[in-house]
Amino acid sequence: MECPLDTKPRWERRKDARPQELLAAAIDLFVERGFASTRLEDVARRAGVSKGTLYLYFENKEELFKAVVRTSIVPVIGEAESSVAEFDGHSADLMRKVMIDWWNRIGANKVSGIVKLVTAEAGNFPELAQFYQDEVINRGTRMISSMLERGIARGEFRPINVTQMTQVLIAPMLMLVTWKHSVGPCEQGALEPLAFLDTFFDMALHGLLPPPTAPAAA
Repeated sequence: MECPLDTKPRWERRKDARPQELLAAAIDLFVERGFASTRLEDVARRAGVSKGTLYLYFENKEELFKAVVRTSIVPVIGEAESSVAEFDGHSADLMRKVMIDWWNRIGANKVSGIVKLVTAEAGNFPELAQFYQDEVINRGTRMISSMLERGIARGEFRPINVTQMTQVLIAPMLMLVTWKHSVGPCEQGALEPLAFLDTFFDMALHGLLPPPTAPAAA
């Protein structure tokens, strides 16, 4: 069976494209080509404006990239932080909700390619890597750690090394994003992200060992 590709023509953007349209074009090109290979004139062309128009909103490619992150990823983290602060149920349910929401809002969408881009190109652009560390990674890490600390304090999780477990919980999310942007569209059916996350949560919360056998009645 042949894999159908999306061959529909792109829509023609208005000549007075707003910043949001420039940001949408930037996401497309950053994900398709990476940061180093994306040129501002190509972003402008994709948005249907002149390069001069783009410079009215963004001083350079670095500022354009930061704007992409701040409009497409950072708000999702802010919403998740609010969700953690307001949640009143079991910490396991909270963790599942936050991570599934992250996949639905970020991982399943094109913007997840920005996560892979940073991982691949951080060494060549240390200033942008530090920006992403400060505004995305550090906040996300603190949020996950806070959910673990919440669960321990409430007696819902056993005492653990929170720092190490935070990284363990982040790892499969990064793996899913890498998989999504590293395989062809025909191969993506080999892994179903929500089923993968459900299996991961089951293992994280219950482990692989069977529950202890109750002692036989005397």
